[in-house]
Amino acid sequence: MIRIIEFSGTVLTGPGSERRRLWSVDGRLTFNRPEDAPDLVLDGWVLPGFVDAHCHIGLGPGGAVDPETAEGQARADLAAGTLLIRDAGSPADTRWLQGRRDVPVIIRAGRHIARSRRYLRGFAEEVEPDALVEAMRKQARAGDGWVKLVGDWIDRGAGDLAPSFPADVVRDAVSAAHDEGARVTAHCFGEQSLDDMLDAGIDCVEHATGLLPRHIPRFVEQGVPIVPTLINIDTFPGIAAQAEPKFPRYAAHMMALWVRRNERVREAFEAGIRIFAGTDAGSVIRHGRIADEILALHRAGLPMSAALDAAAWAARDWLGAEGVAENAPADVVVCRDDPRTVPGTITDLGYVVLGGQVVAGYR
Repeated sequence: MIRIIEFSGTVLTGPGSERRRLWSVDGRLTFNRPEDAPDLVLDGWVLPGFVDAHCHIGLGPGGAVDPETAEGQARADLAAGTLLIRDAGSPADTRWLQGRRDVPVIIRAGRHIARSRRYLRGFAEEVEPDALVEAMRKQARAGDGWVKLVGDWIDRGAGDLAPSFPADVVRDAVSAAHDEGARVTAHCFGEQSLDDMLDAGIDCVEHATGLLPRHIPRFVEQGVPIVPTLINIDTFPGIAAQAEPKFPRYAAHMMALWVRRNERVREAFEAGIRIFAGTDAGSVIRHGRIADEILALHRAGLPMSAALDAAAWAARDWLGAEGVAENAPADVVVCRDDPRTVPGTITDLGYVVLGGQVVAGYR
């Protein structure tokens, strides 16, 4: 078993700060040279293991998957350099994966909460408005400090996106989750659901494709971050094409949201809204694509250093996890080139180190 690793290259301690040389001793990082010689020397650009802030371990296209598949999902994320996952809802109980050192650290959100017959079958705890508050309390207790609410979905009667629950019920539900010590995030595609979530005191918004100029000051003032999941939003044209024969208004709406996806992310970033990287892997998006999401944020207009920050230093700080710091867990990735100037290097990592052990990329 490797006890001491020397990282002999450049260590990125933040998006714009760096140091030379770092060591892992018994699975902990240190900037102080140990007395013993290293068992392994790794060269390259070192940064914290990536964070996938919207990922679904244990979820497949039809709902919960078996344990073998769930473990395979986690290992695929690990191989891509994702060492911390904020699970954004799963019908499978994945607590058995927690505490292991051969899969990413997982912060669970319990199960999605959705309106009855207004979401993907088999994914969520489905309730009517009068049961939402109690469902939020239940899932707040079942997760690791997060609850995921489905804020909007297609209303087939209206033929378009619509909020899932009345605004006053959402306020009570978010307050109930906060009483249980949990933060609340919400799936929001459309415009109106963002108003309702901000009114309710939401802690985070997923997707946020309906972001309008009227929302931006409120996101900034309330300190609410967004997780755009851009590689998932790229599926909107296919969703629209499938829906168009029966729901043309919904299809047109989804296409309009897709067309402005990058513009909205850029406007949010320029206004000072915090943005975090999340793939939405687990249903139609395969696991192990965190690099694709970071690069999508960069293409949307974020400087590469900011896109990396969305999946590294800032993301870890937001979730209460350590980055590259003295005595922090030795959970890092090593790039062959400086990822701030050579973005593509994150798609072919030199090494992935988890708990002081090289788990991927070792050549």
